[in-house]
Amino acid sequence: MHTFLRLLSVLPTWLLQGIGWLLGWAVFLCSPAYRRRFLTNARQAGYRFRDVRAGVGHAGRMVAELPKAWGPSMPPVIIDPASRALLDAAWQQQRGVLFLTPHMGCFELSSQAVASHLGLTEDSARGPMTVLYRPARKAFLARLLETVRNRRGQVAVPTDMRGVKAMLKCLRGSGAVGLLPDQVPPWGMGEWADFLGRPAYTMTIAARLIQQTEPIVIIARCERQGWSRYRLYLYPLELDAKAPQTALVQAINRAVEAQIRACPAQYMWGYARYKAPRGMPVDAPHPLRHDDVKEHAHDR
Repeated sequence: MHTFLRLLSVLPTWLLQGIGWLLGWAVFLCSPAYRRRFLTNARQAGYRFRDVRAGVGHAGRMVAELPKAWGPSMPPVIIDPASRALLDAAWQQQRGVLFLTPHMGCFELSSQAVASHLGLTEDSARGPMTVLYRPARKAFLARLLETVRNRRGQVAVPTDMRGVKAMLKCLRGSGAVGLLPDQVPPWGMGEWADFLGRPAYTMTIAARLIQQTEPIVIIARCERQGWSRYRLYLYPLELDAKAPQTALVQAINRAVEAQIRACPAQYMWGYARYKAPRGMPVDAPHPLRHDDVKEHAHDR
């Protein structure tokens, strides 16, 4: 698989994205479950299909561009001038910096672009960026993800206590941490919070990191521009580290929503954001409708 990805990585970005666009529409048209989730999530957020239709192709492009994002050379990412100034100013403060990147655009390139700009490596004074990821269930895919994400100034840690400890250590050492705040965590590592008008099981790791280390918090959005370019936008989040965990979780969800509404065409509307978390007891109290629980019973 790794060799196959390397072979794909030599193809032009525009060609991979073109293939991905076709793939996205093929899945949308052939999978009733995916199509229903895509449309339901968009409608829940107040969008008509014509408003987010481009998201069908962008979802496929996200998959097809992975060989480039994980390949030997990173595609060029332009950092917005205001974002570059924000990043440089934050890094000069000699504090930990927590980067939050939603499931939109080419989120795989966000942390790589930041690490490259800051010159983060194993040998740099503040170490590489620590990024959180959810290990795949299949062994071969887990090995692949571990390989491709432990590179370019990054060290990947899993969504468990070992990963939490690694992120705490990094932030306390004035390093950089990156995670996807809208990823559905396993049962016991999140709480129900409103997201685009509907309760979603939301990770609490980000809130706990903020409370315990008081880092600078930046939310990132890496947009595709055209068929071969990317631009990274960074925005500061003013969050009160002394606020209750529930308040911080909700504030982070609001910040993610703002990024989605800034570029709704590149959000992954087909992502199962409202599914029951893995390991959730059947008799646990929850705000999900019965059909949601039934549909995602395999995740528990």
